[in-house]
Amino acid sequence: MEQTTESKESVWDQLASVFQMDIYNGKSVADILTLEAMLSVVGSLAAAAIIIILGFAISGFLRRRIRRVAESHGGLDKTLFSFLGNIARYTILAFTGLFVLNTFGVQTTSIVAVIGAAGLAVGLALQGTLSNVAAGVMIILFRPLKVGDFVQVDDVMGTVKEITLNYTELADLSNVRVVVPNSEVWGNTIMNYSGYSTRRAEWTFGVGYGVNLAQAERVIKDTVMSDPRSHADPEPFLQVNNLGSSSVDFLLRVWCDADVYFQYKADMKRKVKEALDDADIDIPFPTRTIVVEREEAMDDAAQSQSIAAE
Repeated sequence: MEQTTESKESVWDQLASVFQMDIYNGKSVADILTLEAMLSVVGSLAAAAIIIILGFAISGFLRRRIRRVAESHGGLDKTLFSFLGNIARYTILAFTGLFVLNTFGVQTTSIVAVIGAAGLAVGLALQGTLSNVAAGVMIILFRPLKVGDFVQVDDVMGTVKEITLNYTELADLSNVRVVVPNSEVWGNTIMNYSGYSTRRAEWTFGVGYGVNLAQAERVIKDTVMSDPRSHADPEPFLQVNNLGSSSVDFLLRVWCDADVYFQYKADMKRKVKEALDDADIDIPFPTRTIVVEREEAMDDAAQSQSIAAE
C-alpha cells in the first residue's frame, strides 16, 4: 500500500513538472494556461510594436534618401523623386502592416483578397479621380512639362506652379490661378514654350512698291541683327514673301533665347519701324480710292448721247 502511494506521488510529480505547476501553492492547469496566453499576447504586442517602429523608421529614411538624390543633382526632377519616395514609403508601410498581422496569427491571404475586392469597388466608384491619378503618374514619369515651364494646355496658357497626382496648377498671363485636372492635361495637346532653350521669332514687314528693295532689306536685317539677343547661328532668314495689294512684304526669321522671346519680338517691331522711318522708306497701309460722279454731269452726258443719236 505504501508502495502504491509512492508510485502515484511520483507520477503526480512528473505531471507537475510537465505543466510547470506548483502543487504546494495550489495553482491549477487553467491558471497556468491563462498565464501562458497572457505572456504570448504581451510578446506579440512587443513584437508588433518593434515591427511598426522599424517600418516607420525605414520608410521615412528611404523616402528622405530618394528625395535627396534630386536635391543633390540639379538636373533631376524633384517632383518625380518626391513621388518615388512616397511610393517607397507606403510600400514598406503596407508590408509592415502585413507583418504585424502575422505576429497575431491572422491569415493575411484572406485580408489581401478582401482589400482587392474593396479596391475594385472603390475604383469603379472613383473612375474620374483615379484617371487623374493615373494621368498624374504619367506626367511625373514622362515629364512633358515641369514646374516653371511656360505652357499652353488646350485653351489655357500660363506658367506651371505645381504638379500633383490629381491636378496641375498654372498661373496664367494675368497671374490668375488655374487648376487643370491631370486627365485633361495628359489627354490634350501640350505646347511647352520652355521645352527648348531657343526659339525662332518671325515678323512680316511691308514696304511700298516704289522703295529700293535691297536698301529696305539691308535696313531691316542690320537693325535686327544689331540687337545682342539675336542669334547669328542659325543664320537669319529674310526674303520677299508676298506682293500684297499695297505693299511688298518681307518675311524675317531670327533665333533667340526662349526666356526673352516675347519681349524681344515686341522690341524688334518698334526698332525696325523707327529704322525704316529714319531711312525714308515708306511703310504703306491699305488705301481706297472712291470716285463720285455728279448727277448734272451724268445728265449732260445722257443728253449729248441722245442728240448724237438723232
